[in-house]
Amino acid sequence: MNRVAVLSLACALSLTLGGCATDDPHRKAKTGALIGAIAGGVIGHQVDGGSGKWVGAAIGALAGGAVGNYMDTQQQDFERTLADEQANHELDIERLRDDTLKLTVDSEVSFDFARADIRQTFQTSLDKLAQLIIKYDRTVVHIVGHTDSIGSTEYNQNLSERRSQSVVTYLISRGVTPSRLVSSGHGESRPRATNDTEAGRQLNRRVEIFIKPIIQNQEAEAYKPPV
Repeated sequence: MNRVAVLSLACALSLTLGGCATDDPHRKAKTGALIGAIAGGVIGHQVDGGSGKWVGAAIGALAGGAVGNYMDTQQQDFERTLADEQANHELDIERLRDDTLKLTVDSEVSFDFARADIRQTFQTSLDKLAQLIIKYDRTVVHIVGHTDSIGSTEYNQNLSERRSQSVVTYLISRGVTPSRLVSSGHGESRPRATNDTEAGRQLNRRVEIFIKPIIQNQEAEAYKPPV
């Protein structure tokens, strides 16, 4: 499958999503994530037209039995390198059941209120993160933005997308391969806490970073949006 065909497929899927869900406030994010997954996946891989399997991965894939150790080592490195951020409650790191690493970043640390420009004080942490992502290159990184409920649903959706894209753009500027990054936003639709208090709203304003392993014969799974 050549790149022109890939882009055509992405456009077709985009139109399909648009036609089937015109009233979905998150359609733009879903479409963008899907196109990013397709384009990113094909840039990093080649598809065997006969079998439909992904082969010749440029980034490299992990054998199933090696995933646990690879993600163990990566998690330890992340926790050691980002220890100050964790101690200051600026960032949380957790391991999900499918071996994905999830980093939750407080938006009060990373962005000014109602802005999508990355704060200078957060750039140092992103510099550390970029180097770790480059080091552990057998992963796909999903950047997902969230907001509180202040403002309209459309405004919050747009803000969450712009914030996640700002993080992606910054990581690319620090040398991370673009095809490994997928950006999306969920606006106010996935709160962690109540929006009735300032403390709850602060928890809901966040950026989540999911680092998913690329597994042999399951490469496309790494590009699927995290649940």
